Amino acid sequence: MIHVGENSWNLRIFITDLALEKTMRVRGDQHIGGIMLQLVDPENPKDWSDHALWWPAKNVWLSRTRLTLDQCGVQADSLLHFTPMHKILRVQLPDLRYLDCRADFSTKTFAAVVNLCKQLDIRYPEELSLCKPLEAEHLKRNFAQLPHQKRVPIAEPDGTTYLQPAADTNSFVPINAAVHGDGGSTGSLDKPSAPGSFFCAPLSPHNHRGRSPMASPSPGTWKQSQIGYATYDSSSSSLGDFQENLASSPPTPCSDVRARQLRPKTLVEKARLNVGWLDSSLSIMEQGIREYDTLCLRFKYFTFFDINPKYDQVRINQLYEQAKWSILNEELDATEEETLMFAALQFQVNHQSDLHPQGVDSGIDSSSQENGGDDEIDSALNELQITLEGPNGGGDPTNITRIPELSDYLRFLKPQRFTLRGYKRYYFTYRDLHLHLFKSAEESRRMAPAISINLKGCEVTPDVNLSQGKYAIRLEVPPENGHGSNSEVWVRCENEQQYAKWMAACRLAAKGRSLADSTYESEVDGILSLLQMQRPVHGIHVNIDPRSVEAGDYLSPRILRKLSNKAVQRILEAHSNVRDLNAMESKLKYIQAWQSLPDFGVSLFIIKFDGHRKEELLGVAHNRVMRMDLSSGDHIKTWRYNTMKAWNVNWNIKCMMIQFEDENVVFSCHSADCKVVHEFIGGYIFMSIRSKDNNQTLNEELFHKLTGGWA
Repeated sequence: MIHVGENSWNLRIFITDLALEKTMRVRGDQHIGGIMLQLVDPENPKDWSDHALWWPAKNVWLSRTRLTLDQCGVQADSLLHFTPMHKILRVQLPDLRYLDCRADFSTKTFAAVVNLCKQLDIRYPEELSLCKPLEAEHLKRNFAQLPHQKRVPIAEPDGTTYLQPAADTNSFVPINAAVHGDGGSTGSLDKPSAPGSFFCAPLSPHNHRGRSPMASPSPGTWKQSQIGYATYDSSSSSLGDFQENLASSPPTPCSDVRARQLRPKTLVEKARLNVGWLDSSLSIMEQGIREYDTLCLRFKYFTFFDINPKYDQVRINQLYEQAKWSILNEELDATEEETLMFAALQFQVNHQSDLHPQGVDSGIDSSSQENGGDDEIDSALNELQITLEGPNGGGDPTNITRIPELSDYLRFLKPQRFTLRGYKRYYFTYRDLHLHLFKSAEESRRMAPAISINLKGCEVTPDVNLSQGKYAIRLEVPPENGHGSNSEVWVRCENEQQYAKWMAACRLAAKGRSLADSTYESEVDGILSLLQMQRPVHGIHVNIDPRSVEAGDYLSPRILRKLSNKAVQRILEAHSNVRDLNAMESKLKYIQAWQSLPDFGVSLFIIKFDGHRKEELLGVAHNRVMRMDLSSGDHIKTWRYNTMKAWNVNWNIKCMMIQFEDENVVFSCHSADCKVVHEFIGGYIFMSIRSKDNNQTLNEELFHKLTGGWA
C-alpha cells in the first residue's frame, strides 16, 4: 500500500473491458508490470493475459513492462488505457472480399501481417502488407501539398477524442471514427448492398460492450454465415471450409465495392496510389487504426518466391485477383491483344469454377497428392539433375566451354528529334552481353562492328502488335561513363520466333546473364506461349451463349469503349486459345502474362531531386531504381541495386539520399512520405537475399534493419 507523502501521486487508468476508470496511488519508480498486477482484481477469475497499457495522449503502447513510470514519462496528469492487444480488424483481401479477423494491435505491422497470413494459409507473408483504403480525392493532390496536422484527432472507446502525434507515414488518409462519425471504418464500406454479398461481420462502434474480452491468440476458423458475412470462430482449430473459399473467389464483387475501385488516369495518379501503405515498423494502433477499422491486405513487393500450386492455392488465387483488378482498373497499361488474352484467361477461370464448384480446384493430380512424399523426393532429384546437367540434360557435353552466341538480320532505329528516319537493316550478333551491328554477315567475320551496344543494365520494353505484324524491342541503354541520361534504340524483328529469341537474350543480358544461363530456353518458350495466347482463333465454334457474357466484367473501360458491340465476340475468340486449361493453370498463366507487362512491378513516386525545381517520377522495382519523365514515363536513368552502397533518410527535412558507386542521389518525395520509398527499397533488397532452404526462418530483425531507416 502506497500512502500520501511518499513521493506518490494518483494515476488514472481506464479499463476498456469493464468501461471503468480506476485511480491508483503510484510512485514514479514503479515498473509497468507491477502497475498491471495491481490493476487486476485477484477475486475476478478473468483472463487478462492479452491486456496491456496504452497511452492515448502519446499514441504509444507501454509494452516494456520492466520500465518504470518515470522512464516512460508517465505523470500525474496522464490517462492510461488497460485494453486488449488483440482486436477485431476488418481486412479487405485482394479479391475485394472483407473479413473480420483478430489482429495484434500492439506488435509491429510486419509481425501482424505475418500472423494474419498464417491464419489465411498464405506463404511468404513478407511479400504482403497492409494499406489504408484510398478514395478518389487522394489521387487529386500530392501528400506534400496537403495541409498536414502535427496532431491527429483519434476517438477512444471511452468517448474521449485525443490529438495524437501523427506517427504513421500517411496520416492524412482518414480511417477512424473521429473523421467519419460513430463507426470504426471509413463509413463507405460498412454494409453489403445486397443480401448474400460476401462481406465481413456488421460494423460495430468503438463503444461496443456486448463482446466478451479477448484472450490470448489461438487458432480459429473463418466461417460464412447464412447472410453472407465472414465471421471468425475462435472455438475451432483449423481454417476448415473457409480456406477453400479463399482459394476460389466469386466471379464479380457486389456493385458497391466495384464502383469504389480507383482508376488512375495518369502517371501522377498512379504514383499517388502508394501513399496508403502502413509503416511496417510501427504497430497498427500507433498509426491511427482502431477496432473494426478497415485495412487492405495487398501484395506490396512484386517478387514472388517459390510459387507452388501444391501449397499455394490461396496465395495464387489472391495474387491472381490482385493482378486481375490491376488490369481492369487500368493501373497497368496493356495492348488490345494483351487485354483480350487476360479477359480470356479470366473467363476460363470463371468457367472452370462453375464446372467444379465444390472444393478447391487446384489443378493437381490427386494421385500425386496421395504419394506426396515420393513426389517431393522425385522433384528434389529432378531439380538436382537440372542444376548439375543444365536444362538440356547434358546432351551436348562438347559445348560446355563454348560461349553461346546469337546472330541474324534485324532492323535498327535510333530515334532522334525532328527527324523521320526509318529502320535500317543490320546484321546483329549477340556476344558477351553486347549487341554488335554489322552491315552484312560477311563484314561480321572481318571488320569491326558499325555499332556496339552494352545491354547490361539497360531497360528492355516490348512493343508488339500482332494484328500489324509488329515485333519490336525498345532498349534504353545507360551511358558508358555512368553520367547523363539513357539513350533509346529500337530493334525490330521479322516474326515471332526471331522476336522471342532476341527478346529473351536482351532480358537476360540486362540482368548480366548470358545465353548460357539455364533459364534462356524457358524464357523463349514463355514469350512464345504468351504470343500464342494473344493470337485469336477464327472460325472455331464456341459452345457458349454470348448473351451470358458481361463484357464489363472482363475488359477495362478503355478497351470496352474501343471494341463496343464486338467485345464479347473478341473475348470468345481469344478464349479458344485457353479453353483446355483448368482453373489453376489459367491463374498461373494470368500471373505469368501480368509479370511480362512492361510496367509490371514498378512502384511510382513523385519526387523532386535536390537542386531541381521540376517534379519527376521515381520508379522502384525489384532490382533497380529509375528516374522517369513525369508526363511520358520514359526512363531517364537507371540505377541497379548491385551498385548501391547505402541509402539514408534525413527525417528532419524528409529527404532521402542513395549512395551509388559513381554518384549520390538526393531527393524529396512529394506523393508519399519518404519512409514509404525507403521501405520499398529496403524491402526489395530483403527479398533478394531469400533462399529456397526449407529450414529458413523469416528474419524479421533483418527486415526492420533494412527498412526501418535507423542505425
